[in-house]
Amino acid sequence: MYLQWYETMLRIRRFEERALMMYGQQKIRGFCHVYIGQEAITAGMESAITKDDCIVTAYRQHGTAIGRGVSTKEAMAELYGKSNGIVKGKGGSMHFFSKENRYFGGNGIVGAQIPIGTGIAFAEKYRETKNLCVTMFGDGASRQGALHESFNMAMAWKIPVLYVVENNHYAMGTSVERTSNVHDLWKLGLAYDMPSEPVDGMDPLAVYEAFSKAAKHIRSGKGPYFLEVKTYRYKGHSVSDPAKYRTKEEVKEYKDKDPIKLLEVKLLKDKIATEEEIKNIKTAIKAEIDEAVAFAEAGEFPAAEELYTDNYVQTDYPYLT
Repeated sequence: MYLQWYETMLRIRRFEERALMMYGQQKIRGFCHVYIGQEAITAGMESAITKDDCIVTAYRQHGTAIGRGVSTKEAMAELYGKSNGIVKGKGGSMHFFSKENRYFGGNGIVGAQIPIGTGIAFAEKYRETKNLCVTMFGDGASRQGALHESFNMAMAWKIPVLYVVENNHYAMGTSVERTSNVHDLWKLGLAYDMPSEPVDGMDPLAVYEAFSKAAKHIRSGKGPYFLEVKTYRYKGHSVSDPAKYRTKEEVKEYKDKDPIKLLEVKLLKDKIATEEEIKNIKTAIKAEIDEAVAFAEAGEFPAAEELYTDNYVQTDYPYLT
């Protein structure tokens, strides 16, 4: 798994770095929130859940979508607003969606994905599957009233939902300490008797173990679980954020814990991979990202009439037609 985690994290890091570069060249416009620094979460999580499980998250989501199976080509094209993007260039950075990968966004409204994820998980319970829905949100979204309504309903009805707060310590630019009396966000679940615990989000192994434990609990029919994954974003909230509210010393402290660098050291030290194998992975991922940019560049912008398509969905339910 270590080598798989390394490839996943490096793919996300290189994709996001290139996205920033293309934004600087005005090839990508609008909002753009990169996942740099938080890659270990996706890597560890995907090893602990199944492809039949669902994921819904917030708008810092390129990495989560790529880890779930969205190709870097389709992801980059979507950032470009091209019709060969994952949602035909209509969603942009914040609104990826992939039914085949059981990935339901990318949601632009802060905290709105919490009740959405709860509803998706309820649908799985209604269908009597063993699937769960990972419902991810940031520390800023943990202030939303929808979280408490969802937590209460999920516990009352034993809904198979795994709530995950990716606590990177800042919302847009305001620290957790300035916005909440509860600094250990995992404790919010205790008010509902929901199993809750903190996780080191800079370590893919710790993430994997925590998600595996939580998923086992949920699949046993005992209801939801809540994880506070403590992580850090190396860049600002978005491309327009200089992040002057953080000290250089603080950023350096977390960069010293960089999960990609530390895992590369482990791969070599424990002889899981050779230097040549690491070099080949880096070369292959660079080529993949180059191809993704070329794919996006070659794509066409959606035609004007596309404004009127994909707004509604066909259904077999009589009361919805």
